[in-house]
Amino acid sequence: MNDRLRGLYVIIDPEIAPGRDEAEISRRAIAGGARMIQLRDKIRAEGAQLPIARQLADVCAENGAAFFVNDDVDLALAAGADGVHVGRTDLPVAIVRERLGPDLLIGASTNNVEEARQAEANGADYVSVGRLFPTGSKANTRPATLDTLRAVKAAVTIPVCAIGGINESNIDAVIEAGADIVSVIAAVVAADDVREAARALSSKFEN
Repeated sequence: MNDRLRGLYVIIDPEIAPGRDEAEISRRAIAGGARMIQLRDKIRAEGAQLPIARQLADVCAENGAAFFVNDDVDLALAAGADGVHVGRTDLPVAIVRERLGPDLLIGASTNNVEEARQAEANGADYVSVGRLFPTGSKANTRPATLDTLRAVKAAVTIPVCAIGGINESNIDAVIEAGADIVSVIAAVVAADDVREAARALSSKFEN
């Protein structure tokens, strides 16, 4: 199992934190213990995202975190990202693996054992399972349960990431259900104190 793919995974979404500097959010989140950062920008065009993505790649490289771009293989390659995360309506994992080669990382959104096994077989380095709890950060997500998370964890050999409405009140149950990675957006990105919010969540992995 890839040691880089574990712990707190913070998704930077400008719609959740409008006007806040993405690089500064990333620095503070990593200082608080985040080990993975993702840029998910559904607003700006690729050209506008590129300098931001490159900046985040640099911040992550300087601080030992892994940097992912959501959906966009070309942007991930151009920015020097560590990998890309793809959803069920994006390019298939097998095609993304062909594009990225063997060294860059791929995360894939899944919702059940069958999808998770297929993603692993096609070259994914981790699978995410969700939405576990209600969330306002992404519309049209499919619900999942902690039992789904447990089943996926038992079915694959790659790390499993939990996502969807996770915060300090429910992260313990998520980790107990087998999550290697916990992905959050609002719980950190929208917090008044990003570093402290990240610390409170990342410390749960140490307990």
